[in-house]
Amino acid sequence: MANQLPVKVVAVEERIWSGEAEMLVARTTEGEIGVLPGHAPLLGLLKEPSQVRVKLAGGEQLTYDVSGGFLSIDADGVTVLAESAVPATPESR
Repeated sequence: MANQLPVKVVAVEERIWSGEAEMLVARTTEGEIGVLPGHAPLLGLLKEPSQVRVKLAGGEQLTYDVSGGFLSIDADGVTVLAESAVPATPESR
């Protein structure tokens, strides 16, 4: 089994999702970034509005519409701290 990436998607007052993923894709103010296990530490400002995609083992993907916030990558994994985060609808993908 490939390395897994610990991911937390958190809105201001609640944890939206947490678990292990193969990859996370987010759009920052500097451009889109793909995060795999072992990524270098990084702190990025999320583009507003945008989406965060969490790619799980087995090909499943979770997509969240986010507004404002930050993306933090460190040795413990990835944390998306957004002002708001809700599951994306098929129309918004």
